[in-house]
Amino acid sequence: MVCLRIIPCLDCDLAFLSGRVVKGIEFKQIKYAGIPWKLATKYYEDGADEIVFLDITASNEKRETMASVIEKTSEKVFVPLTVGGGIRNIKDARRVFNAGADKISINTMAIQDPVVINKLARYFGSQACVVAIDAKRRYVSKPDEVTDKILVETPLGFCWFECSIYGGRVFTGIDAIGWALEAEDRVAGEILLTSMDRDGTKEGYDVSLTKAICEKVRIPVIASGGCGTLKSINEIFKKTQVSAALAASVFHYGMFSIREVKEFLSSMGHIVRMN
Repeated sequence: MVCLRIIPCLDCDLAFLSGRVVKGIEFKQIKYAGIPWKLATKYYEDGADEIVFLDITASNEKRETMASVIEKTSEKVFVPLTVGGGIRNIKDARRVFNAGADKISINTMAIQDPVVINKLARYFGSQACVVAIDAKRRYVSKPDEVTDKILVETPLGFCWFECSIYGGRVFTGIDAIGWALEAEDRVAGEILLTSMDRDGTKEGYDVSLTKAICEKVRIPVIASGGCGTLKSINEIFKKTQVSAALAASVFHYGMFSIREVKEFLSSMGHIVRMN
């Protein structure tokens, strides 16, 4: 059986000279969490299976800063590094790969120009191309009348999930489940799925969203948004077919460690990689 993965996420604000890690709630209320490569090294030593860096500034003038962050990180961290934010073409992707990244994550550009998924997967390999989906619940009062969205029945009623771009600032009208299927068809290697409703809330992952997408696609899915307790991590693995759980706040602010997560998951019967 494949080992389940635990992945810390570093949201990087590169408006500062050497970059800083921050975290918010529902993509807002941003606060400081640490220095990127220092946190990455700590998480690597604690047993992280992979580490995700997301450039939340994602401007052209800051891309060299992210490359520098990855270069410093890769000197001491020897697990796969995924970099996302502001990657729009092969040139942008090559820059972070040359700096030491193993995968790239794309969201905004993928939705605006879906062919970019095919191009990046063809050039660097599908295993290196992650499509990030930031999705928000949209409840409907009359599900029988909705014909152009994939509806999911949740404890709070029927809803569909809308994709957002530009760090959650712009909504697209695109159905997240349908988009995940298209990303797979375009040879993306993995889906990084974030619930905007749960992001930073510590209320637990969105099981309904994650389960729905895992049941539709064959490629690996990383659950993100809402991790708050050890039980919530166990729940997402127990109730869905997700292959990895991503978390940020619980690690940044010391609620528990990656080692503690893995020890707990192992005690619950899950297969995880232990150092």
